[in-house]
Amino acid sequence: MIVILQIVQVLLTVIWWIIIVQAILSWLLAFNVINTYNDTVRTIWEALRRMTEPLYRPIRRILPDFGALDLSPLVVLIGIVVLQKLVSAGINQLMYGVAAASV
Repeated sequence: MIVILQIVQVLLTVIWWIIIVQAILSWLLAFNVINTYNDTVRTIWEALRRMTEPLYRPIRRILPDFGALDLSPLVVLIGIVVLQKLVSAGINQLMYGVAAASV
C-alpha cells in the first residue's frame, strides 16, 4: 500500500511540474519571446496541451469566463497540493502510525 501511495505522490509531482512548465511556456508565447513557428516549440506546446487539457476541461466548465485570464491551472495546482498532503499523511500513517493531523 505504501508503494502505491509513493507512486501516486511521484505522479502528482510530475503533473505539478508539467503544469508549471506549460504556464511558463504560455507566458513566453504570449510575450513573443518564443513563437510556434519553430517546430520544436510547437511540438512541446502541443504535447503539454494534450497532457493538461483533460485536467483543465472540467474546471473550465465550472469557472466563469475571465477572458484571456485562465485560472484552471491554478485550481488544478491547488487540487494537486491538497492531494499530495493527503497522500503524504497516508504514507506517514502507514509507515509510522502518525496521526494525519500532525502532518
